[in-house]
Amino acid sequence: MAPVPILSVLGLTKAYDSASHRLTVLNSVNFELGAGDTLAVVGPSGSGKTTLLGLCAGLDAPTSGTVRISGKSLEALDEDARAQIRNEHVGFIFQSFQLLPTLSALENVLVPLELRGLGGAESRAATLLSKVGLGERLHHYPAQLSGGEQQRVALARAFVTEPQLLFADEPTGNLDGDTARHIADMIFELNAAAGTALVLVTHDLELARRCRRILSLRAGSVVTLE
Repeated sequence: MAPVPILSVLGLTKAYDSASHRLTVLNSVNFELGAGDTLAVVGPSGSGKTTLLGLCAGLDAPTSGTVRISGKSLEALDEDARAQIRNEHVGFIFQSFQLLPTLSALENVLVPLELRGLGGAESRAATLLSKVGLGERLHHYPAQLSGGEQQRVALARAFVTEPQLLFADEPTGNLDGDTARHIADMIFELNAAAGTALVLVTHDLELARRCRRILSLRAGSVVTLE
């Protein structure tokens, strides 16, 4: 029996109706990802990339179509159940880091572990922060860290729960060239080691080409899926 895909997207469509017309921002998108698969989503601004990511993560509901994470259909679940799926299976990395400013690096990484009630959380968080080169910065606050260091904290937070699926939304967009390349290296190294399925939204075609597959969107429709 073939393994269940980590992420399955079928006929995914998002449209908004007004009095005069319907605006379709995503039109019948289809793809599947298994363990260790990597997919870049590219396209011009307004092409539907962020909408696709939000629908795949269950942060928004589609007009039609299906999203399954580890075989569970998100549209059949209420918001609390979708949040539980995200907590159990999904990690996130954002362009804006989204660290809590009043928490130290270690405390930021601990947040998703504490939400799960996992034991040995502090040791696991500290180990992962050391792995991304922040072993000496555990007790620094975001304001005391550079942009690259803040994104490393975000990386550690994303991987600390050992997610099956990782969504990365322009993860190097706010970083300079050298720092961006270093963060990209870390994403792919951690992803390969963990066997995580990765969906990476990016404007950077060089970064996109590091993924096994590239989905190109234009005006909400799939132009190519390589």
